[in-house]
Amino acid sequence: MSDNTVLSINERAAAEFFKRGNEAEGQGLHERAVDFYERTLNENPDHEQACFRLAVLYDRQADDAKAIELYERICTSSPVPINALMNLAILYEDNNHYEEAYRCLDAVLRSDPNHPRARLYMKDVESARSMYFDEDSDRRGDRRNAVLDVPLSDYELSVRSRNCLKKMNLRTLGDLLRTTEQELLGYKNFGETSLSEVKALLASKGLRLGQAAEAKEGGSEQSAPEVDDTPPEILGKNVADLELSVRSRKALQRLNINTIAELTSRTEDELLGCKNFGQTSLNEIKQQLSTLGIGLRKLEE
Repeated sequence: MSDNTVLSINERAAAEFFKRGNEAEGQGLHERAVDFYERTLNENPDHEQACFRLAVLYDRQADDAKAIELYERICTSSPVPINALMNLAILYEDNNHYEEAYRCLDAVLRSDPNHPRARLYMKDVESARSMYFDEDSDRRGDRRNAVLDVPLSDYELSVRSRNCLKKMNLRTLGDLLRTTEQELLGYKNFGETSLSEVKALLASKGLRLGQAAEAKEGGSEQSAPEVDDTPPEILGKNVADLELSVRSRKALQRLNINTIAELTSRTEDELLGCKNFGQTSLNEIKQQLSTLGIGLRKLEE
């Protein structure tokens, strides 16, 4: 049997499996459709339509790794399908691969500069890239906290200063950050000389007296959620009942938001402050809540 004959048999089998997969998907039999699409690719690994439909089904099942692998396979062909690039960009963003997401969206916009969804998602990705808090920053924060917990007895201070600080129950650098100059000078026997000594110690670490107290005073407190007259049967509904995109549903799952009540207890800023939750998802959720006559929690101005 020639290679061409084998190829022809494989292609016919792939076409038949793909047809059955389409029929199963149309009937809502997604697991069966997945099986047929996988058989299609076993017979013909280059079957782009089967690859795309299988990627979409894995995407809906939140099996991101398999969906990404299939979309990436599709995007190696030329011309690259825009719908595959869009779906791949969203998955990349959901998995914190912002640079890859940016490249996909950039490719779409170079092909179609006015593509509405690509422009919207690009704003989300650019925002995420600028706000991303990397592991190096976390490690720097851990090192800073470790410095603040070092006992003052480990530093070179005069006996008089040590005794005063000990009597005031100030034992670490962190304690000094929560104390003002006035509080130190108001203590008996704590004079300008000791104050200068302490300030010099903090300055050598890039710190200053009262720093933590100032930050606390400058912070804004959120108001408690208002108790409204929304019927309990609405608040008790599952967010899965809302007509949301796969992307928005995944975002709510990652935030562990399961009911309407849990969703309406969040503010816009709280949602946008979470990784992978962008303005597009926020607008979609607000629109769905408005159809129920409710909205997200608002803070008092």
